[in-house]
Amino acid sequence: MDTGNRLRIILACLETPTNVGDIAAHLGLSNSLVSHHLRLLRAARVLRGQRRGKQIYYSAADQHVSRVIADMLEHVAEPESHDEE
Repeated sequence: MDTGNRLRIILACLETPTNVGDIAAHLGLSNSLVSHHLRLLRAARVLRGQRRGKQIYYSAADQHVSRVIADMLEHVAEPESHDEE
């Protein structure tokens, strides 16, 4: 399971809907690899695709997914607590 690339793809689609070619170029991955991961992410209902002409643009499947990812990023960015027992 290539969760690192899937997470990078999800993050690339959070701010604005993005197509396969733009995701691939941004992440330095092949179009076919990105398409494979997008199929899995759509099947898991993490991302959704919306056709615009000949392109499909991918974004978070719903606000819940967006909030979960945003909360995760906020948590990771927090300084480590020194109050551990």
